Amino acid sequence: MDRLHDTAIDTATGQAAPSELSTERVKGIFSSIAGRYERFNALSSFGAYRRWLRTMMQQAPLDGNSDVLDIAGGTGDVSRMAARTFHPAHIQCTDLVPEMLEVAKAHRDHGDFDGVPVDFAVVDAQDIPYGDNTYDAVTMAYGIRNMPQRERALAEMHRVLKPGGALVCLEFSTPPNPLWRGLYHFYLHHLIPFWGKLVTGDSSGFVYLAKSIRAFPDQAGLAALMEEAGFRDVRWVNCTGGIAAVHVAFK
Repeated sequence: MDRLHDTAIDTATGQAAPSELSTERVKGIFSSIAGRYERFNALSSFGAYRRWLRTMMQQAPLDGNSDVLDIAGGTGDVSRMAARTFHPAHIQCTDLVPEMLEVAKAHRDHGDFDGVPVDFAVVDAQDIPYGDNTYDAVTMAYGIRNMPQRERALAEMHRVLKPGGALVCLEFSTPPNPLWRGLYHFYLHHLIPFWGKLVTGDSSGFVYLAKSIRAFPDQAGLAALMEEAGFRDVRWVNCTGGIAAVHVAFK
């Protein structure tokens, strides 16, 4: 990787910092809340995250022949939605945190992937252990924001995609309307830690969540990062007035 791709930041602030700072923090937070992560998502978004996943699937150029790499797959929400929507040939569900994948595996054992072949692996998206031109699509929800070497991670996703393949990314973003943006930031600062403490008994990880969202690039900023990594035809669709956005980018 060149020097640009080795640039690391503190994902809570966007400022330069050793990558280990953010990586270890993310592992600590998500390993401790893995079993309650889905409940937190449902409560804190008032169920909207399900609509956002459906929007993600509406934008995803997948079909029954697709071999899909799910990055930051967590408890398997995106993989399960892709399985039910498209019944692809195979899904490789990966995450940095083993405890999150254990929840995803439990969903598989309960038949929640509709019979689609799915494998699980602990993977750091900044160093993907798969070959060039391997996957038809890469999916990712709420992942890139937590990666301290974002340029490197996006370049890795570009590398493992087949020519013509697509990256489909759902991430928190920036509402363009100033009033809605102000209300959203108030919610992030005051209520996200409240919901986190209510569900998990500890608000500290959710204070980080709110900070990382505010420090993350807006829709155009993320699109620019994708283009710098080599992607083309980058587009996005806003969800709930821009609280989240689905970006689609092609190799």
